[in-house]
Amino acid sequence: MRSFAAAALGGALAAVLALAPAPALAQSAFPKSKDGIFGKPQKLDKSLPLYLQGDELVYDTKGNRVIARGNVEIYYNKNVLTADEVIYDQSANTLTARGNVELKEANGNIVRADNYTLTDDFRDGFVQSLSVVTSDQSRITAERGERREGNVTEFSEATFTACKSEGNTPPLWCIGAKRIIHDQANATISYQDAEVKIYGTTIAYLPYFEHPDPSVKRKSGFLAPVYGNSNDLGVFVELPYYFALSPSYDFTFRPRYMSEQGILWQGDWRQKLANGEYTVSLAGIDQNASDLPSGNDNLDGWRGSVETHGKFSLSSWWSYGWNAIIESDDTFRRFYKLDGILLTDRVNDVWLTGLSERSYFSAKMYQFGGLLVEDDDSTESLVHPVIDHNYVFKDPVLGGELSWKSNALSLSRSDLTNLGPGNFVAGDMNRVITEVKWRRRFTDAIGITYTPFGELRGDAYQVNYENPNDPSVVTLDDSFVRGLATGGATVSYPWVANAGSTSHVIEPIGQVVAHNSHVDQNFLPNEDAQSLIFDDTNLFETTKFSGYDRLETGVRANVGVQYTFQGPVGYARVLAGQSYHLSGTNAYDEINNGFNPKSGLESDQSDYVLGAYLAPTDTFRIISQSRFDEDDLTLRREDLTAAFNYGPLAAQVTYTYASIYDDTTLSYEDQQDILAFASLRLTDRWTLSGALRYDLDASRTLTDSIRIAYLDECFMLSATYSETFITDASRDIEPDQVVMLRFEFKHLGGFNYQTNVVDFMGGEDASSIGGALNGN
Repeated sequence: MRSFAAAALGGALAAVLALAPAPALAQSAFPKSKDGIFGKPQKLDKSLPLYLQGDELVYDTKGNRVIARGNVEIYYNKNVLTADEVIYDQSANTLTARGNVELKEANGNIVRADNYTLTDDFRDGFVQSLSVVTSDQSRITAERGERREGNVTEFSEATFTACKSEGNTPPLWCIGAKRIIHDQANATISYQDAEVKIYGTTIAYLPYFEHPDPSVKRKSGFLAPVYGNSNDLGVFVELPYYFALSPSYDFTFRPRYMSEQGILWQGDWRQKLANGEYTVSLAGIDQNASDLPSGNDNLDGWRGSVETHGKFSLSSWWSYGWNAIIESDDTFRRFYKLDGILLTDRVNDVWLTGLSERSYFSAKMYQFGGLLVEDDDSTESLVHPVIDHNYVFKDPVLGGELSWKSNALSLSRSDLTNLGPGNFVAGDMNRVITEVKWRRRFTDAIGITYTPFGELRGDAYQVNYENPNDPSVVTLDDSFVRGLATGGATVSYPWVANAGSTSHVIEPIGQVVAHNSHVDQNFLPNEDAQSLIFDDTNLFETTKFSGYDRLETGVRANVGVQYTFQGPVGYARVLAGQSYHLSGTNAYDEINNGFNPKSGLESDQSDYVLGAYLAPTDTFRIISQSRFDEDDLTLRREDLTAAFNYGPLAAQVTYTYASIYDDTTLSYEDQQDILAFASLRLTDRWTLSGALRYDLDASRTLTDSIRIAYLDECFMLSATYSETFITDASRDIEPDQVVMLRFEFKHLGGFNYQTNVVDFMGGEDASSIGGALNGN
């Protein structure tokens, strides 16, 4: 609630009285007419000092009063006062509104009362049977209200709530008190002899209580607590305290008490600057090693982590930032539920990027660390830095597009990397790569499209990898250059058939790519091309490798056929194809390359790939990417996702299957799992959601969770039950069950939220902190 506009209204009525001509009679009434009191109706100009209308206007010169009766409306300075009757008493210097009084203030607040009187200089006053509705629909109701000092309103026998109520049903929650004092200068609402009520039933008594008024976005105080229970942590409670230190920075102190582990000290610092923002999150605990499942004495004492993120703008095109987590050990964050249990790598980076209409620049420094079961603390690599630059020339060259791309990398490793049988090494690598690409598209008279292309690439490497177990054995210590020339063309012939409102396109596609016949890559380091997945998305790429460290060589033909259906509602696209190695060295069949030797490209005839993208309706879609063995059509890889979103139900299921070749057993091993999540909006306020990850090979659940959430305009409640079934005894990771309960009362501490948004994965955005509370 903000300042009343009565002073201005009263002064304006005084001006009306002073300017009005004195009537001959003691009382003069102007009856209502169809044209209104002041003549024909006119469009209101609310910017005028005053506009008053009513069914009847009386000048009482003897009583020195002006009386407006019947549907009285007064407009002043974007404030609107309506009542059954308004009396201005010039002698007593008071303005009184009676009957269905409603004051709509310019800031959106609404004051309702049976009688509304202002006295003296129209700054102070009192309200009987008061109801105040703020711009965000928070409400104060009281038997009596009194205003003093221009910015303090005191309500007697009053209640405050941010909830709506229908009929005689009490609101979901409210705070009732003998006295409620709204101090607009300090933007606080305080209570004396307060009772917290849920649906009209008192659940707590507070002799004194205070919280920010609804106009406050940030204020120091306690935030909503989080309660939970875990096998590893025991019963835990987290009670944050928010420090609104300045308009540009704040700090949240979040200690978490755990019955099995003690106190985890946590804090979040956030700051916004003129050109960006950054955050720093701290977490630490004085660990008693005997409390850990492993009892690892190396973890006794202080453990913790520092997490920081930043993003800043240098100009309209340039920006920089960082994402980093520094931790005492790679167990801490997952054991204390600060990271997901399935996290496999720790990746820290600092970056600088520039983007213009025709060019892109990126410089990044990385620190990689492994979190898998077989990894240890020494598993890490540093990239210092990797630089990428892309530029597309504005003017056509030979009628086509010419682009230039460069990459520079400096990397060091401290872990053991297998570069071949018995060659486990650690070392460093520096490289510079630049390439120029050209392509042009033609279409002939019958609709066949031709896309010739050419590429030139040059590499310069300096590498030093040696065997740490026998320093006298140097695996690789060399500087070298290499080059690659690529040329080819893509030809496609789309056949189009239209039937009513649907269209069908069948498009055979063929491509020939010629590279250098051979480049010796055996035993060379492979840092960025180890992830080799052959599917429909890279069938027509000039190289199937994911990075620069491996070159495709020889002559290759890629062929396929694509079918596209477009209807008034549905859509479908299917692409099937195969790749053929025609001559030269097949780079995908070389030994010691550091990637999957059975990628589907190792033979002269590749496996078959199939991609299907189906959307029969706006509410349902399927994405399938498959690879089949070229000899017997055995399924080697499958990524299948189905998503459904209709009305209150949203669901998505992803099935992943991979047939991995084992060099030791010379056989294929199947790996397959299912990831699923769903959300069901039970009502406009209740939502049920769940998630599951299941390992089909081991026939066991990896993780699962279920969450029930209530969310309305004034209250949020969520209860989550989650399970993990991952075991890593060396890292204190074992199967665990966690129950978490969270609730928030609007304006009484917590996070901002939107009632029309449901996060069915169960996350709350802690970056948007709302008002806090203070109480005792």
